[in-house]
Amino acid sequence: MGFLALEFDVPAAVADAWADALLAAGALSVDASDASAETPEETPLYFEPGSAEVFAWPITRLAALFDPNTDLDDVLAMTAQVVGKNVPPYRRSVVADQDWVRLTQSQFHPIRIADDFWVVPSWCPIPEPQGINLRLDPGLAFGTGSHPTTRLCLEWLRAHVAGGESLLDYGCGSGILAIAAAKLGAARVVGTDVDPLALAASLDNAQRNDVAASFVLPGALPVGTFDIVIANILANPLLDLAPVLRARVRIAGRIALAGVLQTQADGVAAAYTGWFNIVTWRCGDGWALLSGERTSRPD
Repeated sequence: MGFLALEFDVPAAVADAWADALLAAGALSVDASDASAETPEETPLYFEPGSAEVFAWPITRLAALFDPNTDLDDVLAMTAQVVGKNVPPYRRSVVADQDWVRLTQSQFHPIRIADDFWVVPSWCPIPEPQGINLRLDPGLAFGTGSHPTTRLCLEWLRAHVAGGESLLDYGCGSGILAIAAAKLGAARVVGTDVDPLALAASLDNAQRNDVAASFVLPGALPVGTFDIVIANILANPLLDLAPVLRARVRIAGRIALAGVLQTQADGVAAAYTGWFNIVTWRCGDGWALLSGERTSRPD
């Protein structure tokens, strides 16, 4: 029969209270996300040693699922009373019960990055056996090759990894960039992410592709510099992490920064100028990839 879905936006200060009240009122699940996702106001949640912890987006979107026999009017009245706030504007819908695994898999197809370079979901046949094929299961982590920022990074790696390099993938997600670098011939590949689920997905994908790469939390990164550092995250983390990322690239090494809207490119580039001859390497669908060679360490 499917499920009833209820969705509304609330300020961060009361997001947890609303979520708890929805669960207490019988919600089967409650999902929280950024109400400003995929806009310039999008707020990433990430955690680094010494950084302030943020537990909600400024405006948080809550999406709850209920049994089809639930009276959502009663739910809204009950939760509003518990939270002590008026019922916010909301959207209700019916979510059909489906074979969710099959539906999800049907949304992913092999993606050609270059003439001989493919990203292939683990359940799809390889379209070009003689090419470079990344077998990928997104699992619980971001990175399938379909997003413009991931594609830009893969195109950049195809153009810049000649073989034998050391590479750090900062914010590795599914491990797609680290695995691509290893497939292209990088000799030492390390990926890092603050999410243990991302590290698990990355390791699983690396094993599926029979490549050697290590995946660790940021605090467990090996000391030293790399020939290449690539980070596909978002503009604000790239600004905050600039001292960390800059210091991880050897002199004459290269950096690639993605997850940056074209309108944000100049601001992000400014945080790396002086260390790198940073330029916008390529743009796609409103996103930019910044790249540069490390020239020196400023005084």
